[in-house]
Amino acid sequence: MKSMFKAFAAATILAGTVFAAQAQSTSIIVVSHGQASDPFWSVVKNGVTQAATDMGVTVDYRAPETFDMVAMAQLIDAAVNQNPAGLIVSIPDADALGPSIEKAVAAGIPVISMNSGSDVSKKLGALLHVGQEEYDAGKAAGEKLAEMGGKKGVCVNHEVGNVSLDQRCKGFADGFGNPVDVVPTSNDPADVLAKVKAKLSSDTAVDTILALNASLGGEPSVQAVSESGGEGKVNVATFDMSAGFLQAVADGKAAFAIDQQQYLQGYLPVVFLALNAKYGLMPGGNVPSGPNLVTKEKAAQVVDLAAKGIR
Repeated sequence: MKSMFKAFAAATILAGTVFAAQAQSTSIIVVSHGQASDPFWSVVKNGVTQAATDMGVTVDYRAPETFDMVAMAQLIDAAVNQNPAGLIVSIPDADALGPSIEKAVAAGIPVISMNSGSDVSKKLGALLHVGQEEYDAGKAAGEKLAEMGGKKGVCVNHEVGNVSLDQRCKGFADGFGNPVDVVPTSNDPADVLAKVKAKLSSDTAVDTILALNASLGGEPSVQAVSESGGEGKVNVATFDMSAGFLQAVADGKAAFAIDQQQYLQGYLPVVFLALNAKYGLMPGGNVPSGPNLVTKEKAAQVVDLAAKGIR
């Protein structure tokens, strides 16, 4: 009996060792259009990193140095050449990235899209998408801001040409139901501050601002309103969250933040591809990670998590 028990224990340990070795040999590559140094994308990467640890797999996060679709397509092509167990991509421009993604699918590499591209993901051959419907989220924000009394709006777009961000502005305009001007900026908060202040100075009818990123657009927009003497007169909302913007919401200096839970956008695709590599498992459809409107009542609860890079 003892010998049988020892044999069983040895077999169990061996099986566990083999399983662990297989997990460690599973390689997944993430190619996004956002750099890990960006406050938003750093949260995505945190999710990726934690999922890799939890699932015992190797994950490599890659992104072009700037918003560059040619460079991003080249990164996807390079990933395909490495034949990973899975590929995770964001799709801000289907025309530019589609051929490279289709090449990965044709090579038999399981692909999951995240963050942007929900409308083209399936067409390009991805198994599913993890993210939020950007137009719908923008529309919900517009409707809420109209309910708050907004009559003239501004959409601060720090990455014009990114289809997902353009959809946010379009949804905002449609939901708002009143005039909306798009203010194009760079992703430099100082540039956002200057251009929003200039807009408020030149158009005193503006009473509503929607930014498309909390730290890059939302925080400098709040500052612009304050420095222009518009506190209490101009509502500011933003997509995504940062500790600074959430504090502004909690203090009544901003209206709300739209949480798409980007941590899940990094975390869940890694989990799904790891489980697919081990067991052939895969959810049957897209996974919506948002939107959720974080208002004054909720803001204080998530400030700490935003500071920790989770929310």
